[in-house]
Amino acid sequence: MRDSNIIMSDTDTDPNPIVRRAEEVTYESVELTDGLSMGMLLGDAQDTPHFDMRRFILDPGQKVPEHTNTVEHEQYVLEGCYEVGIGTENFTVYPGDALLIPSGVTHWYRNESSERGSFLCVVPKGDDEIELSDQS
Repeated sequence: MRDSNIIMSDTDTDPNPIVRRAEEVTYESVELTDGLSMGMLLGDAQDTPHFDMRRFILDPGQKVPEHTNTVEHEQYVLEGCYEVGIGTENFTVYPGDALLIPSGVTHWYRNESSERGSFLCVVPKGDDEIELSDQS
């Protein structure tokens, strides 16, 4: 196993640099829908000061219902090709694409391909409430 949790700071006020290895991340099902799992890459357990970084995996043939969040999301597509609805627009996204989903904006995901889709999602610290749309 490679070294992890490399600490290089001598101060108590600055966050310590961390390298978290892929094999250290566990993935759990997301209650919002079947076929969606999330791994917390960096968050409270690593004492991140401002943001959480998560990886979501959307299985083939699955969808995430229309919903809103109380915090913004910045996303980066890692693999797969899937559909994302943001507000009134629909997009087909591919690896390397980046998305900004402002707080309070309705959005959904649909993976109609035969391959899984995955993306990084960075959100600011704080309470995030998810509200399902009436159309879900």
